[in-house]
Amino acid sequence: VQLVESGGGLVQAGGSLRLSCAHSGIIFDDYAIAWFRQAPGKQREGVSGISGTDGSTYYSDSVKGRFTISSDNAKNTVYLQMSSLKPEDTAVYYCAAGGPWAYYSGSYLNRPYEYDFWGQGTQVTVSS
Repeated sequence: VQLVESGGGLVQAGGSLRLSCAHSGIIFDDYAIAWFRQAPGKQREGVSGISGTDGSTYYSDSVKGRFTISSDNAKNTVYLQMSSLKPEDTAVYYCAAGGPWAYYSGSYLNRPYEYDFWGQGTQVTVSS
């Protein structure tokens, strides 16, 4: 299993970025993929998740309305479109895959230990 993130970079506050998570080695229908982030000195935070089974999506309160998660199954890629970025969004962003689960819900964003596979991370820096 391999997860490869890309798309991070430096952006001004109010700007946008799209992160990509290219996955291989999993049957996405049986898994969920989530985005987590970790800023220096802070705990890893679940940002958004998508179920490969039914396409349901979940967001943390801190990004709801600004970030959108989606998947392109033909490309085996999950995206995180980030808009209206704020300096507090600065972090290393990781994608993670977990499952199979009987039921995926937003509560899994609070349980990073449930995810078996992780990418290497991509840095997002938002300047004020």
